[in-house]
Amino acid sequence: MASRNATPLVHPSAEEMEFTTVMAALSDPVRLGIVAALADHPGTACGRFDLPVGKSAASRHFRVLREAGVLHQWDEGTRRRNDLRRAECERRFPGVLALAVAEGHRVGGVRVLGEEGAPVRQQAG
Repeated sequence: MASRNATPLVHPSAEEMEFTTVMAALSDPVRLGIVAALADHPGTACGRFDLPVGKSAASRHFRVLREAGVLHQWDEGTRRRNDLRRAECERRFPGVLALAVAEGHRVGGVRVLGEEGAPVRQQAG
């Protein structure tokens, strides 16, 4: 959960994104699942992901993706929201994010939960 006293979130510019860092961030099945879930549910808060790891590990997974430049995070009230940086990723490394989303869907294992804790249906695309 986001804190009012939290330090500002750092996001690399597209020019600062490094291929090896992005690929390392996308090499974990949980992170691939997060990427696929965000492709279907943009703007989802961290607490709405049903991840197969604890809160500390989940925070680390989101941080790795953010620091690699794959996702953008922002605080909204007490929630930390997430979205894929599609345009920046595509401009810097064409096709990589689309491959990661497809692989994340194949691997599965990550769901987005609604307000009542029930899984949210995938958005029509």
